[in-house]
This record gives sequence, structure tokens and C-alpha cells, in this order.
Amino acid sequence: MSKRTDFDIIDEVEQIRTKNNVNWMDILRLAFRHAPKDARKLMARVNEYDGRISALLVELSRNGEDTEEKDASDFP
Repeated sequence: MSKRTDFDIIDEVEQIRTKNNVNWMDILRLAFRHAPKDARKLMARVNEYDGRISALLVELSRNGEDTEEKDASDFP
């Protein structure tokens, strides 16, 4: 199996997030409706993990891949 490019990984993340965003928001609404105090605690933990994801995205942005560089203006 060949090494996936940064763009392959980003495309896959986008596809997964697109499908999961609706489910995520429904769960969030349900949690805050039925147990807001507990939901707030969980959201704090989610935020902590999001920080870890952000760190990975920083690493990805600095990944020295041997592909053609694209300017940010090339994307929507």
C-alpha cells in the first residue's frame, strides 16, 4: 500500500465529519435538554480532546510532503 498524501487524509476527514456532524449536534441537543450539568462536564472533556486534534492538525500543516504546494487561495 502506498503512502497516502496529506490531501487524501484531509479528504477522508472531511467526508467523515460531514456525515457525523448532524449526529453530533443531535446528541449535543439531547444531552443539554436532559442533563445539562453532565453535558457541560462532557463538553469540557471533548474540548480537551479537540485540543489534541488541533495539535495533530498543526503537525499535518508542517508535514514535509513532496507534493506540489498549493496556495490557500486555491481552495474555497
